[in-house]
Amino acid sequence: MKTNLQKVFAITGYPGLFTLVSQARNGIIVESLYDKKRMCAGPSMRVTALADVAMFTDKEEVPLRKVLEKVKNVYNGEKSIDHKSDTPTLLQFMESVMPDYDRERVYPSHIKKLAEWYNVLQENGMLDFEEEEEEEEEEEKKEEMINE
Repeated sequence: MKTNLQKVFAITGYPGLFTLVSQARNGIIVESLYDKKRMCAGPSMRVTALADVAMFTDKEEVPLRKVLEKVKNVYNGEKSIDHKSDTPTLLQFMESVMPDYDRERVYPSHIKKLAEWYNVLQENGMLDFEEEEEEEEEEEKKEEMINE
């Protein structure tokens, strides 16, 4: 089954990633990908869908889905480096995955999250992503403009 990154969340103040289980009256019910425990994420919590995350490159922002796919290709779908690695190792990891990443705006803390999130998704067999419909529509529009 393909993973929809609109339903995978990072929640500020809580470790790891969560998946959407259900809508609740005062928030959403999420399940931790680490320990499978469920909780209600209320309106005061900062919840970010992974589909809304991007990484800076020298030219543009690249959606997290594409960055995760690059990591998957570099590591052949296997586990990547440990997110607790030292800074030089993290920088080397990022260089191997995305050589054109923006070195001024992508911090080691961002790279740690990337490695951690990739490994959590890999451990849960969630590295096969759904294509985002909007992205496909944009590509089609660009092609139509080029062909005209």
